[in-house]
Amino acid sequence: MNNTRPIPGTDLHVFPLCLGGNVFGSTVTGGDAFDLLDAYAAAGGNMIDTADSYCHWVGSDGGESETIIGEWLHARENRDAMLIASKVGQAPGRENLRPETIRAAVEGSLRRLRTDYLDVYYAHQDHGDPLEATLEALDDLVRRGVVRYVAASNHSGDRLRRALDESQRNGWARYVAYQPLYNLMDRAEYESEIAPLADETGLGIFPYWGLACGYLTGKYRLGGPDVDSARAGFVAPYRTERGERVLQALDAVADGHRVHVAAVALAWLAGRPNVVAALASARTTEQLAQLLPMATLRLADDEVALLDAASAAATEPVG
Repeated sequence: MNNTRPIPGTDLHVFPLCLGGNVFGSTVTGGDAFDLLDAYAAAGGNMIDTADSYCHWVGSDGGESETIIGEWLHARENRDAMLIASKVGQAPGRENLRPETIRAAVEGSLRRLRTDYLDVYYAHQDHGDPLEATLEALDDLVRRGVVRYVAASNHSGDRLRRALDESQRNGWARYVAYQPLYNLMDRAEYESEIAPLADETGLGIFPYWGLACGYLTGKYRLGGPDVDSARAGFVAPYRTERGERVLQALDAVADGHRVHVAAVALAWLAGRPNVVAALASARTTEQLAQLLPMATLRLADDEVALLDAASAAATEPVG
């Protein structure tokens, strides 16, 4: 498949932009969701990321995102053409990775997604549950054929290493991918703790919040007008002199390529070592169109250096 990248240790090849499904069922519903998914697939996109907990913040128990994606897959009859990733461990009342939670959660996800298998299943967040029990339960899903590959997100470097070692020792299905918080504004934790482990073990990296919760779209400027957005509170810590330097560097590179700054931010991310695809969501097809050029955008060495320098100062994650 053209313009795709392999997840190491698998037979999966992924488009450089993995479409985030966290908006489906909250800010994107009905026909608008189908329009977005259609546009993504038409552009060559082939991986959709969701979770059983999406979108519990609307006051539910979650599952809305999976339901919408499942309805779209059924309507378009394209399940085999798409890679579907979901997660377990953050849904209300199921904030754990115990075997009984994993078994019940995967059945719910499969039902809502209207499929009999998931391509990637993430342990969404480490809650300190016994690793052996979690990993054995995930391995059982792979052996049963309801999950092709397992992965993790929101783990410390130590726990992630222990999980990889434990799976290797027992011959269980090993995490093939990891989702960290990583973008031009949030670099320090990932690059110091997880990146060396990915180098060593070959983990495929799928950074989430690739646009720093929308800050790297350029609409939140230091000293600029307030933006009426549900995300405004999340991006407030980024509106600093350092943040403005990053936006100015993005402006310069984007002008040279005649693309949106968001595409440049994602292209920088996609060019980092071990990154298979960057995750980003969009609320409209117009927003998606601004992101899609990242899939073919190749930044010159001096452009990467400019972005590296502007974003180099450490900052604490805000998510």
